[in-house]
Amino acid sequence: MQPISTFIFDLDGTLVDSVPDLAHALNATLHDMGLPTYPETTIRHWVGNGARMLVERGLSGSTSISHGQSNEQVDAALDKFLAHYRVLVCQYSALYKGVFDTLTTLKRKQYNLALVTNKPEEFIPPILNAYSLNDMFSVTVGGDSLPEKKPSPLPLLHVSNTLNVMPETCIMVGDSKNDIQAAKAANMRCVGLTYGYNYGEDIAIHKPDWVFDCFTQLLTL
Repeated sequence: MQPISTFIFDLDGTLVDSVPDLAHALNATLHDMGLPTYPETTIRHWVGNGARMLVERGLSGSTSISHGQSNEQVDAALDKFLAHYRVLVCQYSALYKGVFDTLTTLKRKQYNLALVTNKPEEFIPPILNAYSLNDMFSVTVGGDSLPEKKPSPLPLLHVSNTLNVMPETCIMVGDSKNDIQAAKAANMRCVGLTYGYNYGEDIAIHKPDWVFDCFTQLLTL
């Protein structure tokens, strides 16, 4: 096996339990539009494909989005959602247990650390700042930073190219099938975390190289 040079991390459901903020913002948006709101436990199954998909799922009330919303309706709802989320970001969310200490240890051991999320890029700096993670990552990529987002391999390959490392020496760490599929397509090894947001599915069915229940288990690699 190739030695590890780089760890690439997802954000929501991997480093940060961000659903409380996202749920508040989505429900505020739906309330503004006179639509039903949903419990946080339901919204947890809708997170992972970026803000627009989350809003579409909220409008339809399910993971299926084929309920006839026009692009104009979705655009208007997305604008409302982003406005609410800008106010709410990091108000109710929290780092998962062991994240800060594990990232600090990996950084001290001189691994490259990168962040690839489907969340809009504008939200990355305030979240990293709120949890004192600003200096952890050499590269950060948002869902709108490049023409494609996960499960496309493009963001992961962008990281390896930027850092001038071989994909085979990178490990993608995430909580959803999007992370696993992106890693496999990029010829990278991957860790599937069981505690995050994977639409109610067992992360193991997507066959990551490792399945971990706790973030600190990364140090065993």
